[in-house]
Amino acid sequence: MERKDINGKPINIPMMVSTLIVGVFITVLNQTILATAFPTLMDEFNISTATVQWLTTGFMMVNGIMIPVSAFLSAKVPTKWLYITAMSTFLVGTIVAFVADNFALLLAGRLIQALGVGVTMPLLQNIMLTIFPPEKRGAAMGYTGIAVGVAPAIGPTLSGYIIDNFGWRMLFGMLIPIIIIVLILSLGFVKNVLPLSSPKLDVLSLIESTIGFGSLLYGFSEVGNKGWGSPVVLGTILIGMIFIVIFGMRQLHLEHPFVEIRVFKNKIFSLSTALASIANMAMVGAGMIIPLYLQIIHGKSAFESGLTLLPGALLIGIMSPITGVVFDRIGAKRLAMLGLFIMMVATVPFATITPNMPSIFITVVYAARMFGIAIVMMPLTTNGMNALRPEMIPHGTAANNTVRQIASSVTTAIMVSVLTNVTNASKPGNGLMKTDPLAFKHGFINATLNGYHAAFWIAVGFSLVGWVLSFMLNKKPVQSRKLEKKGA
Repeated sequence: MERKDINGKPINIPMMVSTLIVGVFITVLNQTILATAFPTLMDEFNISTATVQWLTTGFMMVNGIMIPVSAFLSAKVPTKWLYITAMSTFLVGTIVAFVADNFALLLAGRLIQALGVGVTMPLLQNIMLTIFPPEKRGAAMGYTGIAVGVAPAIGPTLSGYIIDNFGWRMLFGMLIPIIIIVLILSLGFVKNVLPLSSPKLDVLSLIESTIGFGSLLYGFSEVGNKGWGSPVVLGTILIGMIFIVIFGMRQLHLEHPFVEIRVFKNKIFSLSTALASIANMAMVGAGMIIPLYLQIIHGKSAFESGLTLLPGALLIGIMSPITGVVFDRIGAKRLAMLGLFIMMVATVPFATITPNMPSIFITVVYAARMFGIAIVMMPLTTNGMNALRPEMIPHGTAANNTVRQIASSVTTAIMVSVLTNVTNASKPGNGLMKTDPLAFKHGFINATLNGYHAAFWIAVGFSLVGWVLSFMLNKKPVQSRKLEKKGA
């Protein structure tokens, strides 16, 4: 049966989906592609570590602020032109970053990029959930898992290779022709598929959302630099939480809320979102800590450490479409139970890591861990969305992506602070460096390992919590169609 857009025009589903996924792939790739470029950029612009971190911190803040806005925009702006506008904004930011001759201009480019990225990812999920019926959404969303899972995982590897061979500007330059091709294809193949309702912009909600999510994300992102005791960290997190509560209360009293937070009244949606966030936390946390171990303890370059993790990233790309098909047949519960169990078990070796652990062992265990994540992440996201009425899906997508973004920031903050605090608490005194340098080196390595152990035991802990919660999931995917009639 031929599918049509809201104007009755036929849709070329394969070309539309391919165009959307390629576009979102490069926007998500952009989030982690600077991971190994910071030392080079610090030398290039003569800036400190705290300053260069704003390329990530600022990006995350703007991206996080835009995600809730995406629900409003998807109901206000025709699908085709919203996607083209978001990708065009991303293109402008990429060009600005590519030609930047000072840090301020580079940062401006990153912030402009984030405006577009904050819309493209939720929009892709909304489109996929709209053009495919509930019984086929698992397979469809599995393909979006390629962008969500593979792109951020290969970012550091690709970044290391490009910096070593072509320079940092090419990190942005290589994206420009791909974005232009996506925009040209979008003109022909992306159709208006999301229904419009012309909602009115509640300015106060926008302000509350911006301050709340922006402050919260900023506070958590600064924990690694300033520590938990910093007035800036505690103050911004507190301000963020207060404004998010105010924002939430206001949404409950608006006839047409900016973001419909009542989606969380649906137990299946809330549980699926929480478990998908745990899987994302596991991916982000390990992807940050393991390269540090490989570079500090094993002495590998950024590119070499990225190569060690590359098989795991590719495995997500292979498994995401497969697990999507399996989800359509058996539902999320058994997939979640298996995936979260694998993720938990595969984290234990990292919690007992040694200086002499072979790189091939790390590669295999990390790949097993990513296999577990691939089984969990997109099926759970789809399971949650299937539990919502069609008109609630854009709000559910915005809520899901916002929770995932905040969860990633919180995980990063906790794991970095635990790693740093445990290392500092157990490292030898500086006096030993003069009296016995070898003993100091040995003691420092042990202290660093203690930090890694503590950080990964925390990861084991939240994986265990997720596995236990997975037993509470709904058993059959067919329940989604019933829930559409009576769910949130």
